[in-house]
Parts: sequence; C-alpha cells; structure tokens
Amino acid sequence: MADRQTPLHDNHVAEGARMVSFAGWSMPLHYGSQIAEHHTVRRDAAVFDVSHMTIIDLSGDDALPLLRGTVANDPETVQPRPGRRGKAVYGVMLNESGGVIDDLIVYGLRDAYRVVANAATREVVVDWLGRHAEGRDVQLEVRDDLAMLAIQGPNALEACRPSLGMDLRNVPPFEFLEGDGRVLARTGYTGEKGLEVTLPARQAPAAWAQLLEAGIEPAGLAARDTLRLEAGLNLYGQDMDATVTPLESNLAWTVAWTPKDRDFIGRKALERQRAAKPERVLRGLLLEGKGVMRHGCRVVTDHGDGVVTSGAFSPTLGRSIALARLPRLAGGNSQVEIRGRLHDARIVRPPFVRQGQPVVRDVPVRDAG
Repeated sequence: MADRQTPLHDNHVAEGARMVSFAGWSMPLHYGSQIAEHHTVRRDAAVFDVSHMTIIDLSGDDALPLLRGTVANDPETVQPRPGRRGKAVYGVMLNESGGVIDDLIVYGLRDAYRVVANAATREVVVDWLGRHAEGRDVQLEVRDDLAMLAIQGPNALEACRPSLGMDLRNVPPFEFLEGDGRVLARTGYTGEKGLEVTLPARQAPAAWAQLLEAGIEPAGLAARDTLRLEAGLNLYGQDMDATVTPLESNLAWTVAWTPKDRDFIGRKALERQRAAKPERVLRGLLLEGKGVMRHGCRVVTDHGDGVVTSGAFSPTLGRSIALARLPRLAGGNSQVEIRGRLHDARIVRPPFVRQGQPVVRDVPVRDAG
C-alpha cells in the first residue's frame, strides 16, 4: 500500500523537501537543513505540516463520560462554558494494566470533543474508543477532511497573526480560539511559544503559502524530533508504549487522581504501582564527551542497567542528550554504551532546553527517588 499524502505535500508544495515514509504517510524529513530548521524554531518561527495526526470528533450525551473513563487526565476540565475560550488538556489513554495506548490532546469544542492522537496509533485509538462507545450515545467521526499546521518559535504568535486572521498573543497555553471552521490552539511539541491550526484540508495549501510569504520558514520531521527531545517531550513508541505506565514515563502529572470516584481504565493498576513506587523511571542524560546516544543504548548506573529510549545530538547545547528508562534510585553519574565503548553521562531532569535557553538540572543520588 502506498503512503498517504497530506493535503500540503503534493508534488508542488513538497518541492525541495526530502520526503520519507512515516507511520503510513509520506512526510518531509527536512526542507534542506535539519540543523537550520531547528535553530529557526528556537530563534524565530517555523511551520510544520502535521496533517498526519489522527483527529477524532466525539459528540452525543455520553461523549464526555466516555472520555473521562478512557483518559487518565480528566477531560471534565475542558467542558465548554459560555463566554470562555476553549480549553484543551494533554493526557494518556491506558489499557487495564496501566500501559500507555497513546498520548493525546482532548479539546472541548462548542459542539463536540476533539481527540488529536498520533498517526502510528490511529487504528488502535479509533478501535478502542469505538469499543467503549458501544451501547452509548456517542458518535465518532474521524476527520480526514481536516489538515493541521504547527507554527512554533518565539516570534510565531506575532508572525502568523496577519495570515491567520486571529490574534493569540493573549491566549494562554492549552486554550484555543474557534471560528470559520478553524481551531487555533496554543499547543505544540517544541518547548517554544506557538500554536497549532486545524482547518479544512482544501484551505491548507493556501494557508501554508500565506505563512511562507509572511517569512515563516518550513520545518520537517527531523527538526521536530530534536526540538521535542530538547524540550523533554516523549515520543510514542520509544519513550512510552503499551508495556510501560505513565509513572514509568515521566508522565505522572498527566494522571488526575481526583475525584476519587472517577474509575478510568488503568486506574487500579496505577494506584498499586504508585503505592509500591515504580522500579524504573524516565530520566534525562547529558553526554559529557563526544558521541551520540541513540535509542537502545545500554546505560550503566550504580543501581543497575537502564536503556536509552530517545537520543540525539542537541543543536542548542552542542552535545548529545537522551531520555532513558533507569532504575528509580539512579542519580548523579552514569555511563552509556555507544558502539561497544562506555562514555560518561550525567543523569539530569528534563527538559534540557526551555524557550531557547539551556536548562540542565542534575539528579543527585540523595534525590533520585
């Protein structure tokens, strides 16, 4: 089966882009230079085509109860209220053992709840929601008629304002504006200011062209990955999956434990793990010398071995960084095996970079738990 094309990346719009296969889609890896695109996001503004994301709208009287039972964070917080801006919440969808089926964002639109999930988990998430919607007043619609653009960087909100016709400069993160078939949300995946725009697919090529004409540079998947890693943000399938829980993936903050009577799927397993404390947790690593840590590298600590889940060279820091699943008590120094040799690395708390500035905080042994 051929890869799907986003509305933006036909032969005309994709000119100059290096295209690669990603989760069943043909996607731009970069438009000439991954490093240049990374620095543009950190210093100015760039636009990503993220139309491969899975968008699902849920309506009906049982839409909110369904989401409150299948998302560990509480979608009650995004319930639409007259006279207020729309709200969104980041959360995880769990299986019965507490493993992460997917990480996603739930939006409380005026006439529906919208779930934006990953492209790689599309079939699993649609099936999971569909199964738990059976016999309930819930209508699910997969919105393949929509496209999504992410404009990210310190100048993003100002630079895209004339092109998009809405001003988000005073809109807080995880709130959004809705109108004329578009949703402009203060969300993103880079650790910078920015927004994500969902709009009808037929309008996407013109919107893309307007943003480029306004001087906003395009950016691809490669820069998106190094940016999110610097920001300490997980990638599904590497830093978390159905075999690990949010407590093991630096995502405990996405679990809403109150109210106590909200029995979301996976809650009982998480409560048991929280009481016992997880044996392994997700930490950051900062390589002390030359080399690049990659997914799967062994990590040696004083409390046992761990493994790199995501690793890359950080253009902002000028050295290799990684996320790694380590023994809970590990802190201070470690060693990472790269091509058969051990290299010194410090165990740190993500993020590595926030709003363009380095943020490196060691995890001392006394505070490793």
